[in-house]
Amino acid sequence: MSRAMDGNPGRTIRSVQIAFNIIEQLQTQKGAGVTELATELGHSKSTIHSHLRTLCEREIIVREDDGYRLSLRVLDMANHVRKQVENYDVIREETDELAAETGEIAQFGMEEHQKISYLYKANGDRAVVTASRVGTQQPLHSTSLGKTVLAFLPPERTEALIESIDYTTSTAKTVTCRDELLEELERTRERGYAIDDEENFEGLRCVAAPVRDGDSVMGAISITGPSSRFTDERLHDDLSKYVMRAANVIEVNTKFS
Repeated sequence: MSRAMDGNPGRTIRSVQIAFNIIEQLQTQKGAGVTELATELGHSKSTIHSHLRTLCEREIIVREDDGYRLSLRVLDMANHVRKQVENYDVIREETDELAAETGEIAQFGMEEHQKISYLYKANGDRAVVTASRVGTQQPLHSTSLGKTVLAFLPPERTEALIESIDYTTSTAKTVTCRDELLEELERTRERGYAIDDEENFEGLRCVAAPVRDGDSVMGAISITGPSSRFTDERLHDDLSKYVMRAANVIEVNTKFS
């Protein structure tokens, strides 16, 4: 179902949907031609060509050889988005330091469109390869970042987000229902951090702590690594302390910036 910007069902504009589908396809395929795009997206060549010409005129894409790719102007948009996030430089510095201290993956995420969106990612010297990238999204209910945000948002916002969750199952350990999620959120509030116990990807465990903004939460910071290194003892001792300390540094710098 198409949804308006406020998350409620509403009227959408077909031509805008087509344009963004083209942009997403160019991003996924790292470039494509008219015929390929028409086939992938299920539209006529003339429709795709008209949209490509418009996107070229707006300098969002570039024609290259027999195909099209995203333009460098997209980089400027990405940089502008980062600047809109309060204290982005502190977030980046603390995430980098967290990765260096632990040798693992460190990430900062924020809630957008009922999902967790990755704002920044840093790899330590022992970091494993994962699918997460800056700008991509993951479910709230199966990630430590998502559960942290859900746990510490104002109750009415948490309730609204929980109502929107489609309990997709990524692994055998994924939370599959509302009651199970509520129990997990209560445990998260009690200890001050959330755990992803191979719930999003098999073999990976994560721990995340909230970065609070007054009575709400700006986002969360996490560490991710293989379950062989992320034992229960290490998760609930050293690693949880690392993420809570990093979250506190970001909070303090944001408060007094």
